[in-house]
Amino acid sequence: MRINRRKFLVYGSASLGGTFFLKACANNSSTNTAENPSPVASDAASPVSAASNGNTIKVGILHSLSGTMSISEKSVVDAEKLAIKEINAAGGVLGKQIEAIVEDGASNWDTFREKATKLIDQDKVAVVFGCWTSASRKNVKPVFESKNHMLWYPVQYEGQECSNSIFYTGAAPNQQIEPAVDWLLKNKGKEFFLVGSDYVFPRTANTIIKAQLQAKNGKTVGEDYLPLGNTEVTPIITKIKQTLPNGGVIFNTLNGDSNVAFFKQLQGAGLTPDKYPTMSVSIAEEEVKAIGVDYLKGHYAAWNYFMTVDTPENKKFVEAFKKEYGSDRVTNDPMEAAYIGVYLWKQAVEKAKTTDIAKVRAAAYGQTLNAPEGKVTMEANHHISKIVRIGEVRDDGLFNIVYATPAPVEPIPWNQFVKETKGFACDWSDPNKGGKYKV
Repeated sequence: MRINRRKFLVYGSASLGGTFFLKACANNSSTNTAENPSPVASDAASPVSAASNGNTIKVGILHSLSGTMSISEKSVVDAEKLAIKEINAAGGVLGKQIEAIVEDGASNWDTFREKATKLIDQDKVAVVFGCWTSASRKNVKPVFESKNHMLWYPVQYEGQECSNSIFYTGAAPNQQIEPAVDWLLKNKGKEFFLVGSDYVFPRTANTIIKAQLQAKNGKTVGEDYLPLGNTEVTPIITKIKQTLPNGGVIFNTLNGDSNVAFFKQLQGAGLTPDKYPTMSVSIAEEEVKAIGVDYLKGHYAAWNYFMTVDTPENKKFVEAFKKEYGSDRVTNDPMEAAYIGVYLWKQAVEKAKTTDIAKVRAAAYGQTLNAPEGKVTMEANHHISKIVRIGEVRDDGLFNIVYATPAPVEPIPWNQFVKETKGFACDWSDPNKGGKYKV
């Protein structure tokens, strides 16, 4: 499905350069507003989910099963279903089986909003696990906040957000983008060309990267965007060659199947990883398999999880996933983040002894899990502490881990390189702080 370009410009136009979102976020305060409700006010109105009536607990799964983002999101659904199947086999939650209602966002942000509303109002689910792009998340965020409901979001993102209705199990920028830039500056060069899809995540991510490079004596030589689903990458390749004639770093925030055309033409133009190393933050094992390892070998990705992570929990996860879906399948970071999100929600429900949204939300703080990626902890800012890793694509399409932090990194939703959000933090466990407060 081709996505209307104007829908992406709502979230981040070229003229605004992504700063609209930063300014909008910066205007929030920790006062009691619709955008940033106090925990006390939200909890008082919290719905007690009808989803737990009878012998089952209904949960929603909302991802793109069709359209340009299905290349990435179908596997996330598989991971969430696997977690639910395992939990049900072990006795369920509160003695009840989980019943998953799966909806297709169809790579269309209006559809995501409609399906989120349906899951909450008609299906009366206890929670929704869903979204990939920040455009889809931004579009459903008002739905979850206005209905005081709960979304568990499994993908790394641009930060600059801290909603009381969303739990983020992917990386904040300081757990992926910023460490990747630091590693590139140290190991690959100081001149960067930024390429991304034309919506909120890449534009805001690149605003952060440009500020970080400026602070650390790096240089942004070029920046270009492609509408999501568009494959006309030749003009971007030409600009990269013009601005980096002797080689340099390409920081890639393209999403979906635009990456297929980009990496094929990158290689076709002779821009090989020895001189033009590309760091991607949305390409993982599943995308490498879809694009072709011959086009990606030697390039890099920054994540918190790779299929090659050597932990007992990961071996168990990979074996279970392959047993369920086939020996040729691979696992990746968003899949793992989605998988552990279901388990963290389960633990919070069991601690709360109810599916009541407010009580589950409070019970989620401090939850830990020995995840496939390593130990994770849900913080009071609704993000999890996690290890940062950088991998290089190897011959078999998996990643050789070339860098990892020695311990989990605490999440920082409000970016500290960007002037509008420097000095701000989030703490939903404290009514006096909430979604955004000055440290």
